[in-house]
Amino acid sequence: MPKSYFQPDTSLADNFFNILRRNKYVWEIISTAEKLNLPNWYVGAGCLAQTVWNYFHGFEPDKFISDIDLVYFDDTNMSYESENEIINRVKNHYSRFPIPLDIKNQARIHLWYPEHFGYPIEPYLSVEEAIDTFPTTSTSIGIKTFRGQLNLYAPYGLEDLFKLVVKPNKKQITEEIYKTKVIKWKKYWPKLIFYDW
Repeated sequence: MPKSYFQPDTSLADNFFNILRRNKYVWEIISTAEKLNLPNWYVGAGCLAQTVWNYFHGFEPDKFISDIDLVYFDDTNMSYESENEIINRVKNHYSRFPIPLDIKNQARIHLWYPEHFGYPIEPYLSVEEAIDTFPTTSTSIGIKTFRGQLNLYAPYGLEDLFKLVVKPNKKQITEEIYKTKVIKWKKYWPKLIFYDW
C-alpha cells in the first residue's frame, strides 16, 4: 500500500468523507475507479476541497467545480498515446457526468510542464510526490479505494481545509499561479481565508 495519511476513525476524516458523499459525481468516481485498473490512482485536488467549501457556504455540492482531477502514475509507459488511451477510456466510462474529468499520468508531467507553465520541474517518482506539490495545502489531497477500502493521502493534513484556510504550497508553483487561483476562488467562495504568498 502506498504511504498515506489515513485516519479512518478520526472525526475530521469521517466528516471529510461524509461531505464528499454529498457530491454524487466525485463520490462515484472515488468508489468505482478501482475497477478501471489504473496504476496508482487518486481522485484529488480542487474537486475535493471545493466540495468541502461548498458545504460550508451552503452551496450545492458540485457548484463552481470546473473539473474532477483523476491522477495516476505509470512510469513504465510515458508515451502520449498510452496516456491518451487511458484518458479516452475513463472519460467514456463516466461520459454521463456533467463535470468534465481531467486525467493525467503524473509520470509525464515534467515532459510538458515547461511549455505550459514556463519553467522546468524534476520528474515525479510517485503519484504521492506529485500531490505533495499541488498548489495549496488545502488542495494537496488524494482519495482512492485500495482493495475496497478508502485511502486518504493528505500530506499537510485536513485542518486548513476545514478552517477554510488557503495557504500557498511553494514546493513548485509560482506566486503568479497562486495569485491567479486566489482571484478566481475569492469570487466563488467568499468565506475562504487567503494567506499571502
